[in-house]
This record gives sequence, structure tokens and C-alpha cells, in this order.
Amino acid sequence: MNVPLLTGKIIKMHIECIFMPNTQLSLFEQIGGAPAVDAAVDIFYRKVLVDDRVSRFFEGVDMDRQRGKQKAFLTMAFGGPHNYSGKDMRTGHAHLLTMGLNDSHVDAIIELLGATLGELGVPGELITQVAAIAESARADVLGR
Repeated sequence: MNVPLLTGKIIKMHIECIFMPNTQLSLFEQIGGAPAVDAAVDIFYRKVLVDDRVSRFFEGVDMDRQRGKQKAFLTMAFGGPHNYSGKDMRTGHAHLLTMGLNDSHVDAIIELLGATLGELGVPGELITQVAAIAESARADVLGR
């Protein structure tokens, strides 16, 4: 993966957004489309798997499959093509509640996702939108 090249593509996409204000681009398009989501998910899970706050929730998980599901989900959640066929958030995370999943873990995931996007050159205002989308799933993820 060539992150500097990807970052250049993301920056180019943002410049196009600035100079084409009448164009209604989805968040998916604004962050750089599929290449950006793919890179972000890969980097995000590298961070997650070494973070003591949340790594235990991924023990025994097929991470290739998990990355694929997450890429499809984030693509859909950010307004890209709808190819996600996984479980809803409540059902997909229910088993983690028995492992103690709580608000602090959701906070850590949102933090790691934001840090990942920042590393890829995504502007703060778009990271804020991503965080809001993640925040909107908190109640379902935590079974509330």
C-alpha cells in the first residue's frame, strides 16, 4: 500500500470539493472513495489490534473477513455503494456485551478511527462527520 500516494489522492479530492462547491459529494467521495476507506480500515485495525483498551474483543476473529465487512459497512455509512450484507449493529455486537463492552471501548474505537483518518490527511471537519456517524451507532452497539 502506498499511503503517500493515497494521501495525495485524498488531498486532490478535497481541492476538487473546494473549487466545485455546487457538487453534492457524499462523505465517502469527500474522504477519497474506496481507496481511502480500504487504507483507513487496514490502518485502523492495525491500531485496534495493539490497543490494550480494545484488542481483546478481536481475539480469535478472522481479521481478513472483519476488514472486508468493515470496508463494506463504512462505505455504505459514508454514502458510498451499498454492498454491506452483515448483521445490524445491535446483533453484530451483542456477544461483546458479555465481554464487558462499554462506552469507554466505543470511545477508544472512535478515537482510533479519527487518528487513522488524520494520518491519511482527511480534514478535521470530515473526521468530525465520521465521528458523528460512529457516535450515532453507540446505542445499538451497546444494546441500549
